Amino acid sequence: MSKRDYYEVLGVDRNASQEEIKKAFRKLAKQYHPDVNGADKEAEAKFKEINEAYEVLSDENKKKQYDMFGHAAGGQQGGYGGFGDFGGFGGFGDFGGFGDIFDTFFGGGFGGSRRRRGPVKGNDIRVDIDLEFAEAAFGVTKEVRVNRREKCDECGGSGARPGTTAKTCPKCGGTGQIKYRQDTALGRFETIRTCDECRGEGRVVDNPCPRCHGTGTVSKTRRITIEVPAGVDTGSAISLKGEGEPGERGGPAGDLYVYIRVKPHKIFRREGNDVYCEIPISFIQAALGDEIIVPTLDGKVKHKIPEGTQSGTIFRLKGKGIPRLNGRNRGDHYVKVFVEVPRKLNSEQKELLRKFAEASGDNVNQGYRSFLDKVKDAFGV
Repeated sequence: MSKRDYYEVLGVDRNASQEEIKKAFRKLAKQYHPDVNGADKEAEAKFKEINEAYEVLSDENKKKQYDMFGHAAGGQQGGYGGFGDFGGFGGFGDFGGFGDIFDTFFGGGFGGSRRRRGPVKGNDIRVDIDLEFAEAAFGVTKEVRVNRREKCDECGGSGARPGTTAKTCPKCGGTGQIKYRQDTALGRFETIRTCDECRGEGRVVDNPCPRCHGTGTVSKTRRITIEVPAGVDTGSAISLKGEGEPGERGGPAGDLYVYIRVKPHKIFRREGNDVYCEIPISFIQAALGDEIIVPTLDGKVKHKIPEGTQSGTIFRLKGKGIPRLNGRNRGDHYVKVFVEVPRKLNSEQKELLRKFAEASGDNVNQGYRSFLDKVKDAFGV
């Protein structure tokens, strides 16, 4: 049976970016992973096929060679598209690019050597937390709950039942790879593929650990304390190195990323490191001036407003805003005042306002009548 095209295996276009290839691989790997599907041979075969495709397409050099020669050179029709011109590789004497393809597909026939898959870093984990406005402004200590896989403490991560050990894979001899001989138009070559017996690990477990079922890892829930610095905002992320999933074959653990969401405040609004709020004042306060109480992140503070303050005037309280992330300074607090007009006046209050208008030389109805005159002029009525 001929091998499927690697792009078809991952379900991506031939012009797909490395990010798209990686995303497609992760999605399929999760779907067909042995931990999810158990002893399902079809899923296991699919998982191997996905891994093999990703190993090639995720490497720019291997991907370039695959795009040019297909799976195994002359072993398939159209594999090389002609053997006469090797100018792009500088001939057989220069292995700058040509040696890679033989080492990848034909098992190092031109001086390559068998290579086991090396250590792999564990998967990263993302956790989202909600913070109050003040917590984001001044920082806080939080405890987050993380679900992750960890090394099995019963078998120490070996996957073998306590008292037993994993043995060297008899099929690949511990290399994690199998050589297949293939006759092509260039002669006989050897293709290296991941061993299907040990899935590239180089060892097999005959007597698996009863707790982790031979995987070497178990699912656990951990509570991790994090220090949220002052000045974070929605979208900020805190990374904790090594708090992610365990690595494979001695690789380092992944990282934990904590993403911040800040809850809206009832009074304050944030723009960068500055804080904004609005405060109502009376007509008397605006006209005569007054000392008002302003709520800030540091508590209530007094602030003088001058007489004749107009509605919509903005006052600045320097250094009363949000601390700058990883800095010493703070933003400012801006207060916008608006004159609150009383909705209900008794007869005495109305009379006092009319007297005030007369004393000021204002005609209470003058503005309204002037507006009506403009309407009449505009519409000829």
